[in-house]
Amino acid sequence: MGMQLRCGWSYRDHNRLMVMVSSSSPQLPVPFSSFQFCSPPSIIFPSASGKHKGKVASAAIALARKKRGSGLIVASSSSDAAAVWWDGWTPDKGAPSPSLSDVFWPSAGAFAAMALLGKIDQLLAPRGISMTIAPFGAVCAVLFASPSAPAARKYNMFMAQIGCAAIGVVSFTILGPGWLARSAALAASLAFMIYTRSTHPPAASLPILFIDGAKLHQLHIWYALFPGAIGCMLLCLIQEMVSYMKANFRF
Repeated sequence: MGMQLRCGWSYRDHNRLMVMVSSSSPQLPVPFSSFQFCSPPSIIFPSASGKHKGKVASAAIALARKKRGSGLIVASSSSDAAAVWWDGWTPDKGAPSPSLSDVFWPSAGAFAAMALLGKIDQLLAPRGISMTIAPFGAVCAVLFASPSAPAARKYNMFMAQIGCAAIGVVSFTILGPGWLARSAALAASLAFMIYTRSTHPPAASLPILFIDGAKLHQLHIWYALFPGAIGCMLLCLIQEMVSYMKANFRF
């Protein structure tokens, strides 16, 4: 049993056949047994006629809305599903190659950030605390390498840094050290970031860092601000300088 589709198509990159549902012809039979559920923003048909026949592309033909549920009924093949899965393990071919300045300035910013935090560590050494913590490496990668990412937004960063650090303190106070405190703190941190729409992956490590870091216990609730939030303020200042250098000194 088959279903007739009225569709229009055009070639893309000379090896894929784009199929957009429309009222044009010809008609294309698609077996109902091959339907799967997904929600692709663009629709591509896996085969073409002539010299393009047999070339594999991401198979998806939008057919209709399912009466029950919100899934979009599409037709696809197992070979195309494998191609889509493997595509996640390869570099983004659509992104342009970065220039030398796009590589140099973020790397220089990360070096300057760690050097500044290291200098602050020397001043804080008599008190037995440190400004340099492992999550700052991930924060630098977010701020300098992908400044337009949602995780690099100031709201996301400071809300998550303060909230997750405070959750770590509360979990340690109630549950003490151990796997239960770490598990509860991490779960609560993810729930907090999702609920407040402030997803910032580096902040998820702050609760575990506090629970397992004996030298940080003396900070108590001040751990919500130091070193996470205060350190991020310094990193944001360096990020502004890196953004300025990238925009005005390109090579």
